[in-house]
Amino acid sequence: MKLLRYGPPGAEKPGILDSAGRVRDLSGRVEDIAGAALHQDSLAALRKLDIDTLPLVDGTPQDDLRLGPCVGRVGKFVCIGLNYSDHAAEAGMPVPPEPVIFNKWTSAICGPNDPIQVPRGSTKTDWEVELGVVIGTGGSYIDEGDAMAHVAGLCVINDVSEREFQLDRAGTWDKGKGCDTFGPTGPWLVTMDEVADIDDLEMWLDVDGERMQSGNTSTLIYKVPHLVSYCSRFMSLQPGDVISTGTPPGVGMGFKPPRYLHGGEVVSLGIAGLGEQRASVLPAPA
Repeated sequence: MKLLRYGPPGAEKPGILDSAGRVRDLSGRVEDIAGAALHQDSLAALRKLDIDTLPLVDGTPQDDLRLGPCVGRVGKFVCIGLNYSDHAAEAGMPVPPEPVIFNKWTSAICGPNDPIQVPRGSTKTDWEVELGVVIGTGGSYIDEGDAMAHVAGLCVINDVSEREFQLDRAGTWDKGKGCDTFGPTGPWLVTMDEVADIDDLEMWLDVDGERMQSGNTSTLIYKVPHLVSYCSRFMSLQPGDVISTGTPPGVGMGFKPPRYLHGGEVVSLGIAGLGEQRASVLPAPA
């Protein structure tokens, strides 16, 4: 299934994509794509629906029908740093001996086609295509062998980052990761029954039509089951929590000289089978 949320910001409704690429309304079945609706039993009930009998929503998704973040009421937005060895090399940092965890604030989350706002004072706003993992069943100290039973599905994330805030200012990485609009999420949450091989998903990102990032989840240093298990050692994972698993090479700070977003650009990105994002970049406010 491809689950989604559509409508104006802050008033999104739950939906599902049908075989023709149209949105069907799920309001009569679930309150939101969030919380208990992400449990395995709830997802199993949704799979039994005859999608073509659900109310058809007017408009074309990501065209004249806005899609919001594909998950609602996200409690934690957990990110993994330096999880591709070639990205660690371009960042001039060693491959970490265990996963690097940082956070994006949930106020950063926005829809897959919503504008990206360069923050005031920014000089180094960067892009990062990432595989997002959405927790469906919570838990602590999850065994790696059971980890995928806790996953509701996958999605596309752009881990937008301000490198000066992140690396050149005092404090943790979080400072440069959680600015408003720095977490485009979606277009849809793809349940695991539609993912052929989580360890072989092509991913890409373009800026103004120029290919910047090309990668594949086969080169993740720490794979998804390990990341779910590892994160659950340090926090209880809950339905709707998102884990963003790291980015392949080709980020702006890796170019010589570096290349960053200043406003006026269009950033497009996607992951095979999980959909695409396309966002305009707004210049920093005065």
